[in-house]
Amino acid sequence: MRESYTIGDVMTPAPFAVELDATLHQARSILLRERIHHLPVVDRGFPIGLLTDRDLHLVSYLANDLMPEEEFMAGDICLPDPYIVGADTPMATVAAVLARDRIGAAMITKNNKLFGIFTTHDACRLLAVQRREPTFVLAV
Repeated sequence: MRESYTIGDVMTPAPFAVELDATLHQARSILLRERIHHLPVVDRGFPIGLLTDRDLHLVSYLANDLMPEEEFMAGDICLPDPYIVGADTPMATVAAVLARDRIGAAMITKNNKLFGIFTTHDACRLLAVQRREPTFVLAV
């Protein structure tokens, strides 16, 4: 296993995303169907925000008091100014920023378009692969 990676080596390529005018129903459908927790919000392919399953739960809870949930768009509730890096950024740099700033995902761009996503789930998967113990069989 290599000692140093770029974020492009370990990201999830071609992530699911929604345009900023997507409805919350559309965003929730993608999160549930694909069993993901982070959904980039893009404007003509460039990431402008990030929606999480937690954001959608909160809006669903508050929607009764504010306005109907159908009136919210992804761009209305996404976390603005997401952490964006190029594919050649060292993975260790990205992981350090995620930990320091307590954020769950970095968006990777190429040619000014969303190219990939790196989440804490991806970091845990990489760690598990690097630290994999020899396989064993349980006696029954």
